[in-house]
Amino acid sequence: MKRLLTLLALFSALSLGAAPAIAQDKPAAEAPAAAAPAAAPATTTAAPAPEAKKLDSGSTGWMITATVLVMLMTIPGLALFYGGLVRAKNMLSVLMQVFVTFSLISILWAIYGYSLAFTEGSFNSVIGGMGKAFLAGIKPDTLNGVIPEYVFVVFQLTFAAITPALIVGGFAERMKFSAVLLFMALWVTFVYVPIAHMVWGGGFLAGLGAKDFAGGTVVHVNAGMAALVGCVLLGKRIGYGKEAMPPHNLTLTMVGASLLWVGWFGFNVGSELAADGIAGMVLVNTQLATAAAVLGWMFIEWMTRGKPTMLGAASGAVAGLVAITPACGFVGPMGAIILGIAAGIICFWGVTGLKSMFGYDDSLDVFGVHGIGGTLGAIGTGVLMSDTFGGVGYDKGVTMIGQVTTQAIAVGTTVVWAGIISYILYKIVDMVVGLRVQEDGEREGLDSTQHGEVAYHI
Repeated sequence: MKRLLTLLALFSALSLGAAPAIAQDKPAAEAPAAAAPAAAPATTTAAPAPEAKKLDSGSTGWMITATVLVMLMTIPGLALFYGGLVRAKNMLSVLMQVFVTFSLISILWAIYGYSLAFTEGSFNSVIGGMGKAFLAGIKPDTLNGVIPEYVFVVFQLTFAAITPALIVGGFAERMKFSAVLLFMALWVTFVYVPIAHMVWGGGFLAGLGAKDFAGGTVVHVNAGMAALVGCVLLGKRIGYGKEAMPPHNLTLTMVGASLLWVGWFGFNVGSELAADGIAGMVLVNTQLATAAAVLGWMFIEWMTRGKPTMLGAASGAVAGLVAITPACGFVGPMGAIILGIAAGIICFWGVTGLKSMFGYDDSLDVFGVHGIGGTLGAIGTGVLMSDTFGGVGYDKGVTMIGQVTTQAIAVGTTVVWAGIISYILYKIVDMVVGLRVQEDGEREGLDSTQHGEVAYHI
């Protein structure tokens, strides 16, 4: 417990104190003021009503495609990526946890998650209302921008579903399936939905001007903190640090990482909610940052460990995807490359040096990649969105230091909220159904003891 509190305090301090001592950037130039209109003659009729929003079929087609791509990221992408990393006796348990988590959250999102995240409520700075619970009031011709609201609902559903699925990697190979399901339902309700509302739904972080294009804080820092708390509370796997626990199938891990890379274009590019020039910029930024991170991780691993590995290259790709997620709509291509290289190197340290320093058993390095990478991307957005680095520039009156400070506040808020609430929820689940499988069941493997199946018949 003391080690967990130390980690939480350290990570919060790093995020909240991350504003670099660099010269302030110039605020974005003001648009020239329009000439004042001449006084209308007394006989002039009233101004015409604003034109009603119209559905854009091209953007709608793209958003349906983007939504399916994010589903591909999770099932099968994330499931295979994680499944290949665990031991053979736990392969099916990880696939099952990801598969069923995605299904469970889909239903909860339609019942109340979407409404609480994306409508106004009495406590709007933190949470929305129930005005669209059970998707009430949404019809086929209801629009969100230029796309049907139903499409927006399902697109956001995929974000809500993949985020808890990421947490699975933190406690893989030792948590009861019943505990996984109960925790995921509670976590999405009390952690994901409020953070999503704070950042994307009109909450207080949006009001501060925090920039998170596709989920650096909402998805990755959020999931990373929950995974860290979970792996510390559950304790280390039996034999961790004493027995070899290599990935049982790196071929599947590479296939999963490749599906993540492809699907991530739906994740990032789709967050523009339109098929336009910004979407094109996000496309190139996502590709360049990911490729740069692969190279960054590979070379630092090669230099420090003597050989470049497939696992390292796949991990680097995910680190780059994570880091560019909050920044992809705000930075330029060269900024994306810088961020990708930094992500590959820093996340490598996160899964090696930092993990060894504190001795926690984050089975599949969720915190080291998603927690660290998400933080790097969120705060790096504040620097690299400057037009000096080819970014889109800052809002009127905002400086680089001001934006970085706002980004750090967003990260710190997510760290504290996710860390504390996740801890409480794990404790509740432990009291209700128990968190960890019995020792004999863990040694035998979760596939047979939790699900009565095995992945391979040899």
